[in-house]
Amino acid sequence: MQALPEYSDVVVVGAGNAALCAALAAAEQGASVLVLERAPETESGGNTRFTAGAIKCVYDGVEDLRALMPHLTEDEIRVTDFGQHPESKYYDDMGRETQYRSDPDLTEALVARSRDTIRWMSSKGVRFLPMYGRQAFRVDGKFKFWGGLTVEATGGGPGLVEALTKAVLKAGIPIAYEARAMALVADDDGVKGLRVKHRGRTVHVRAKSIVLAAGGFEANAEWRTRYLGPGWELAKVRGTRFNTGDGIRMALDVGAMPTGNWSGCHSVGWDRNATEFGNLQVGDNYQKHSYPFGIMLNANGERFVDEGADVFSYTYAKYGRVVLAQPGQFAWQVFDRKAQPYLRDEYRFKGMTKVRADTLEELVRKLDDVDPARALDTIKAFNAATPGPEIRFDPNVKDGRRTRGLAIPKSNWANAIDEPPFEAYGVTCGITFTFGGVKIDTRTQVHDTDGRVIAGLYAAGEMVGGLYFFGYPSGSGLMSGAVFGRIAGREAALRARG
Repeated sequence: MQALPEYSDVVVVGAGNAALCAALAAAEQGASVLVLERAPETESGGNTRFTAGAIKCVYDGVEDLRALMPHLTEDEIRVTDFGQHPESKYYDDMGRETQYRSDPDLTEALVARSRDTIRWMSSKGVRFLPMYGRQAFRVDGKFKFWGGLTVEATGGGPGLVEALTKAVLKAGIPIAYEARAMALVADDDGVKGLRVKHRGRTVHVRAKSIVLAAGGFEANAEWRTRYLGPGWELAKVRGTRFNTGDGIRMALDVGAMPTGNWSGCHSVGWDRNATEFGNLQVGDNYQKHSYPFGIMLNANGERFVDEGADVFSYTYAKYGRVVLAQPGQFAWQVFDRKAQPYLRDEYRFKGMTKVRADTLEELVRKLDDVDPARALDTIKAFNAATPGPEIRFDPNVKDGRRTRGLAIPKSNWANAIDEPPFEAYGVTCGITFTFGGVKIDTRTQVHDTDGRVIAGLYAAGEMVGGLYFFGYPSGSGLMSGAVFGRIAGREAALRARG
């Protein structure tokens, strides 16, 4: 694309999952659509490209899944308990993880529209498959899915971006790369266009409707420190370097209401020596989510969190913050031979921070920046507090193997770390996205600080505030982006077309 058009019915800012869904939905209504992507084409797709592609949707049984994944074989169905994920469970997950602060109207829209939206994505060419290996372990010859998460996009985040981009181009929608939206043009009647810096040159694009889907501010160290607090400038950024809060800033500049958990974020255990921003060659392999099957030690050689409080899907997005609060902003995840078969694929990535030893004494000496004597005492005390074989270990459910007598318990999967070889993985905090954003309604219209709709302005994806607080149910982010992106595109097009 050589030059930006002077006018488009709908302009979508961003080119990740939410933005591309918005563009497709707008085109369905007959609107002319333009997509602006700040990144070059080789880095396009926002945070979506850096995800594993997990998407949390409502389904009532295997027939719903077959509608999404027609390639499921009879053998796979025979050896797999896919279970169900009804609306009631989705609501429970959202309520529990956000401490019931999530906007009830937005939550209802997310949950109620998830099944139809993921089928719509499938109709656009996105392919899905079951999350074997990450959300289901084989026990007694059968896989059992857990955590309310069963489906992922084929090819993970990169595959999702590729499929949606292909659909957008097929629909005749132009994507302008290296096109950074700088400011909204608005008056008393609403938004009228944008000021855009396209490959170093400032231009203006007129539009009747604008959809902002440009992500949060996690890649902006100054904003992280301002809103999340001291020390957050030291966190690694899991995803794109381009999510610096431009969409949020532009909306606030025209009077949008800030809302939601501005001091909160999605943050995980991330390789201690990972690059400062997401690495497309590594993808999500820097993440380390198998801690429920081991223990975590800080620089003092002490445990600091209940690693088995719940399945990782309900704890991983908030434990990054806990790691960041430790001395030196790091921890070591420790496993023995029994746990190693249950470690996720990212633990086999060659570039990780890892040590291995045949004795615990040798292992603790290899843990960089950790008090080895205290670490050894902590492991021995943990081992002495674990239950016996009368409580069966089961990686697919909260098995009740709980420690006794420790100041910080481990509530499930508490197996003694006593069978060599031993492995440990160094982690720090990796921030995925921020929870604070702009206020929208269920039509994704952006509201101003007086509670009025800013005519023609819509928002979707990670820059929406009010949906997540404190925690986050795994896979709901991509679903949220798709649901609200689709709504935003349709509403923006209907307004533009009169």
